[in-house]
Amino acid sequence: MSQPQATSSSSKAEAVKDRMLHHDAFSKLLGLEIDEVGPGYCRLHFTVRPDMLNGFAALHGGVTFSAADSAFAFACNSHGRQSVGLTVTIDYLEAGKLGDVITVEAREESLKHKVGVYQIRATNQHGTVLALFKGTAYRTNNEIL
Repeated sequence: MSQPQATSSSSKAEAVKDRMLHHDAFSKLLGLEIDEVGPGYCRLHFTVRPDMLNGFAALHGGVTFSAADSAFAFACNSHGRQSVGLTVTIDYLEAGKLGDVITVEAREESLKHKVGVYQIRATNQHGTVLALFKGTAYRTNNEIL
């Protein structure tokens, strides 16, 4: 019996993702491609373009942060209750470079009635960890669907 609920939860996560993406011009601007979503989970990727580089020809930290924040948003809203970020932190470990394919993976670490905690990793195509992002989300009572 747990399998149908898993399917239902995955379907809900997909429906939430579709609704969010429909209104998310910024994720589209970054070229984020959602690879997978599920309850408390999101994996996406993007390719580093010239307009994403800083003055030292490295991936701008704001782009990395924004991609991680988007993965966080898809993961924390995947249960169907509108969630908003309470606090986030990011540690930059390596710089991305032009042409890199960056994968960003968000995983739920804890889910309570009002608060969820998520760990997000950004890696390049070689598996090098570029950044570690932690997000805490406040779960409102508003149902998304």
